[in-house]
Amino acid sequence: MPALSPNALASLLESAVSTRHAFLGRATHAQIIKTLLTSQHPLPFLDNHLVNFYSKIDLPGPAELVLRRASSRSVVTWTSLISGCVQNGHFSVALQHFASMRHEDILPNDFTFPCAFKAAALLKLQCIGRQVHALAIKIGQIASVFVGCGAFDMYSKIGLVSEAGKLFEEMPERNIVTWNAYISNAVLDGRPMVGVSAFVAFRRAGVGEPDGITLCAFLNACADTLNLVLGKQLHGFVIRSGFEDDVSVSNGLIDCYGKCKEVGLAEMVFNGMERRNLVSWGSMVATYEQNGEKEKACMVFMECRKEGLEPTDYLISSVISACAELAGLEMGRSVHALAVKSCVDADIFVGSALVDMYGKCGSISDAKQTFDEMPEKNLFAWNAMISGYAHQGHADMAIALFKQMTSKVAPNYVTFVCVLSACSRGGVVETGMDVYESMRKRYHIEPGPEHYACVVDMLARSGMVERAYDFVKRLPIRPTISIWGALLNACRVHGKPEIGKVAADKLFELDPKDSGNHVLLSNMFVAAGRWDEATLVRREMNDVGMKKDAGCSWITAQSRVHFFQAKDTCHERNSEIQDMLAKLKQQMEASGYIPDTSYALHDLEEEEKSTEVWHHSEKIALAFGLIAIPHGVPIRIMKNLRICGDCHSAFKCISAIVGREILVRDNNRFHRFWDGQCSCKDYW
Repeated sequence: MPALSPNALASLLESAVSTRHAFLGRATHAQIIKTLLTSQHPLPFLDNHLVNFYSKIDLPGPAELVLRRASSRSVVTWTSLISGCVQNGHFSVALQHFASMRHEDILPNDFTFPCAFKAAALLKLQCIGRQVHALAIKIGQIASVFVGCGAFDMYSKIGLVSEAGKLFEEMPERNIVTWNAYISNAVLDGRPMVGVSAFVAFRRAGVGEPDGITLCAFLNACADTLNLVLGKQLHGFVIRSGFEDDVSVSNGLIDCYGKCKEVGLAEMVFNGMERRNLVSWGSMVATYEQNGEKEKACMVFMECRKEGLEPTDYLISSVISACAELAGLEMGRSVHALAVKSCVDADIFVGSALVDMYGKCGSISDAKQTFDEMPEKNLFAWNAMISGYAHQGHADMAIALFKQMTSKVAPNYVTFVCVLSACSRGGVVETGMDVYESMRKRYHIEPGPEHYACVVDMLARSGMVERAYDFVKRLPIRPTISIWGALLNACRVHGKPEIGKVAADKLFELDPKDSGNHVLLSNMFVAAGRWDEATLVRREMNDVGMKKDAGCSWITAQSRVHFFQAKDTCHERNSEIQDMLAKLKQQMEASGYIPDTSYALHDLEEEEKSTEVWHHSEKIALAFGLIAIPHGVPIRIMKNLRICGDCHSAFKCISAIVGREILVRDNNRFHRFWDGQCSCKDYW
């Protein structure tokens, strides 16, 4: 077999780099040694190819060895080594090699400088970046469009926006790469309108046509500004320019439409794609999740899995967030297992989403275990864990975690909403007021409507309705719906119909179409025995065509979600459910349970009231859970409204009779019933 020529050997090394084929490259190196070792004419260009090969496939040791033994080292040799280090994330080593090259009095070229600028940018080394820039000016390389673009990108990523802008204006020549860097960095720096203006300037400059990177950057700007009009205009340009088959551009369109709340347009783009990658699936899942269509988010995720694609951290975190809002614990656990299998469970965003999901699903022990196992915790993870404790009413644990957090991470606006909510649900009034006062004094965070609502709820829920009303009257803002709603609900619980009427009137002004406020006022009059006024409120609702939101409960059993409404008899296992209800009622009466008929919302005879409260949707769901879910497995019930007082008392009694753990998630919090007790300690 004839010996390969030097050019053929160089081509083999290039192929080994492009395919990342280590064995081919090493075999070629052996052939070079075998055939050219005794050559009296050294070939430096093969040394350059060898250094390039080893550095690009992330074998820096052999690359440095070849470089040190090279017969002559040129700027190409050093640039091959430096670029390989940068490509594989060895930024500090790349800068060290850059310095070594200068010690040999070798001047960098227009390929070396961009590598050095990128290394300095990603290490956030302003001083080094400025020094490299100065060298580029000194040797006259800064006029190169590649070097200038690298310097501009470095200043932008380090955060020196004014220097970047000045450099951009001074560039004698700008190509598409330069404009892409300008637009992309403006968007990444939180200045999307600057990016939009730059795109317009680029089109007017007439230096060329935009490419996929330009269009993606512009779409990101449209998404960040929620500018649907610009997004649609660019979509038209994409179609006219023939970029509609570009997967990255289509992904950008899905993301833009999703953030602009145009789910239908996002679906149209997604369904029209001939090829989809993981970003496409992730963008569609995120679009559904961000727009409240959680079930569709989960369905798209399952379709993605059927395609055999390995999920990314972004895709996993998006579908976990959907599971959290659906309280889909079983699917959430399945996705968690998939995250472990795919080795993305250690990702900080996946971990934070898991903590949030377990907390919202009521599995606080799983939330804490996930939180404790996170190698790194961000602010979202801390807030999610505190919120999980708040949902369960564990004020002491939430406050302890808050104190632990403040020694490591600065709290934000959301943190205080979570802590104050925990204090409200746990009845820790004085501690809660101390936390509220510390917002301005210690942490310099201005309270907002959510914090005020938590304080009103905390005071009123504890029975201090008059103090809560005084607090509302002294607020520096106009009280919101949530503030008046918290006050009205407490007035119902604590029998304060006069203040409740004031709160209700304010709610009717702010949101006259919300039937829930009218129902709450009616229920307050019912609880106070003022049936005429309750009837009047109901009649006013009927006169304007306003209907009460139907209360419903649902439970997952045997991989199906089962829905129930009050007095529901439509379920396929209705006869078994009714038998279980009758059996429970008999056992409860034997144990001394007496129904609280004040939660019957109609002026009926006492026996009829007892029958009405006994057939609330959550009781029917519980009866089904007892016959469908195996013993030893917790029964988890979801409800769209707050659980009523009679059902709360009944569930405590039933948990003791049947020896089962029952978890109820209503629209306000979690209740865990076990052995005749509830986790809320009857404070809810």
